[in-house]
Amino acid sequence: MKSQLNTNFSRRNFLKTSALASGGLLIGFNFLTACKPEAKMPVDINNLNFNDFNAFIKISDEGYVTIFSPNPEIGQGVKTAMPMIIAEELDADWSKVNVTQGALDTKNFSRQLAGGSQSIRFGWDALRQTGATAKQMLINAAAIKWNVDAASLKTSKGVITNAKGAQLTYGDVVKEAALLEVPENVKLKETKDYTIIGKDAINVDIHKIITGKPLFGLDYKTENMMIASVLRPPAFGQKLVSFDAEKAKQVTGVIDVITIGDKVREFNNSGKNSWTFQMSESDKVVVIAKNTWAAIKGKKALSAKWKTDSEVESTEKHDKILTKILDGNKLNTRREDGNIKSAFAKADKIVEKIYHSPFLPHNCMEPMNFYADVTSEKVHLAGPVQTPEAAEGVVADMFGVDKENIHVEMTRMGGGFGRRLYGDFVYEAAEISNAIKKPVKLVSTREDDMTTGVYRPAIKYRIKAAVKDGKVTAYHLKEAAINGNMYGLIPNFFPAGCIPNYKVETANYKSNITTGAWRAPYTNFLAYAEQSFFSELAQEMGKDHPELLLELLQNVKNTTDNKIQYSGQRMEDTIKLVKEKGNWGKREEGVYQGFSAYYSHNTHVAEIAEIVLQEGLPVIKKVTAAVDCGILVNPTGAKNQVEGGVLDGIGHAMFSDFSFKDGKPEYKNFDKYRLIRMQETPKVEVHFVQNNLSPTGLGEPGLPPAGGAVANAIHNALGKRLYSQPFIKELKKSTILG
Repeated sequence: MKSQLNTNFSRRNFLKTSALASGGLLIGFNFLTACKPEAKMPVDINNLNFNDFNAFIKISDEGYVTIFSPNPEIGQGVKTAMPMIIAEELDADWSKVNVTQGALDTKNFSRQLAGGSQSIRFGWDALRQTGATAKQMLINAAAIKWNVDAASLKTSKGVITNAKGAQLTYGDVVKEAALLEVPENVKLKETKDYTIIGKDAINVDIHKIITGKPLFGLDYKTENMMIASVLRPPAFGQKLVSFDAEKAKQVTGVIDVITIGDKVREFNNSGKNSWTFQMSESDKVVVIAKNTWAAIKGKKALSAKWKTDSEVESTEKHDKILTKILDGNKLNTRREDGNIKSAFAKADKIVEKIYHSPFLPHNCMEPMNFYADVTSEKVHLAGPVQTPEAAEGVVADMFGVDKENIHVEMTRMGGGFGRRLYGDFVYEAAEISNAIKKPVKLVSTREDDMTTGVYRPAIKYRIKAAVKDGKVTAYHLKEAAINGNMYGLIPNFFPAGCIPNYKVETANYKSNITTGAWRAPYTNFLAYAEQSFFSELAQEMGKDHPELLLELLQNVKNTTDNKIQYSGQRMEDTIKLVKEKGNWGKREEGVYQGFSAYYSHNTHVAEIAEIVLQEGLPVIKKVTAAVDCGILVNPTGAKNQVEGGVLDGIGHAMFSDFSFKDGKPEYKNFDKYRLIRMQETPKVEVHFVQNNLSPTGLGEPGLPPAGGAVANAIHNALGKRLYSQPFIKELKKSTILG
């Protein structure tokens, strides 16, 4: 699935330009989001006369700019960063730019998706061209008005100035500009001339977030809207037999109790398919109420009987199955270089280890929710979803409605992490609305999210390396996973190309437990396993961990293998930067360091964790991160993403565990499911490699190296290698000090 996020969204010609007969300037571009920090606008923009640049940009007569943001915002900052790119090339005054969340518009936008840390990377060229083209049209209009050469004019902060010092705002010429021919091959700025890109900008929604203004799906309301709470099978592998709704209907505020499930079964049997559709075919019981409290209370009052429809699985069984897969020979080869069998036969030393990760829920702070109003003629959908276009397509198929008659609004999301790639909550809301013939908002509880969700799959890795004459001569990686394997690019990440004899094999066990993408899919655990392994391998070879990686990277620097995904030089630069900034090997007395480096989502990251021991327990004090993500659009946003990724990676590697027994999740809420706590969070210091290369992703790459850096630091402190997550389990301690 993740390969779809990284490879199936081809780069398109995003720039579309034309003129509106109405006199407004049309600068259309696909794959846009919007701009502006939430500083108070100096005027009430609602009272201004805006001239449409179509679905994307509007400029008022006073020179204020509104940019509509079509991409889903899940906290990754694209609603701030992407408009900065447009505003830079437009030479807009950032203080006069306002951002509004756009709706799904497949005719004008492309890749309205939040996934794979690809938004900035895919949008970079198109967004720059869009801003530059709009600016040139405005300049040309001013040149005609002044009867001068357009090349003689200059722009700055939404103002056009001629050689005599006369000035026009963009608003003064926007109507005339709309009637001009759209220029081609416009000149883009050089990085040295940037005044917006590379400068800190606050989150465009920050004022609304901290003052509690409506932004999120849970805030969404319409007149006569019902609230729905859904009772789903308590175990994977079970289906509904019957239910008693008498007590539920007695709850004040409960309107009705119904069942849904027919539309899911019809879609599954139709032969149509969507990777976002992962749903049980069981009937589900739905409580319809006037408010959220009544809906949830009514659901708790339900009495239901369930039957086992397929095997109810347990973590204990999964563990044995995955080990059996690794021990077997029925795996698929994903990449193979040289002859590993021969290299292992000739080795002076062989190092082999197995690493294990559990299922994990996503646990977004905002539980799953969605609004739907389904009629025979049109459908209105609204809420937090990472894949609005896919959701529209499935709903169209489920209810036989043309996509042109479906309107999808996107709200800001209180976390996504991959969970909201899957639209089960959208499809349930739509089926409920269709059944009751009223607008409805489905609202899940934390227990719903944790027990009936989509999980990070449990995985085991076996890594084996051969050493001959002080060199790593062979590397063999086996992956055994629940429901699918690593996406297609990962076998071409480091150390592919660095080691002459190299092989990656994968196999999976089909389970009825729903699994899917979880922040930095597969690499979130693979990076820990790999970098923990390389630390141990370096120790066996009598070498320094980062120096071993730097040595291996020399073998891939001049590669002609176009399948290799990472850059040997950029990885080397990142490692050297973190060594310098993190004072690698120069630790203070009582401070233990651990190193890790990884490439994912087109970004190179290296991290050094520092821990101390208190009462024999490891305490993480600091993590230094070095990142090569190309040009920084918004340094503040970039830093926030890396810091958040590091803390997320540490917290889940250290504490988070999840298991199933008889098909039922054994954790239902945060009283038992362990997340990192505030007193356990270390200082995170972030440094960026400076270059002028096109920007790459940041929402996910900071997370994968974190677990390995901490595990290696713990080893250096305690002399104990960790082979399973969460580490707290292997350390046999109930708590880690903060």
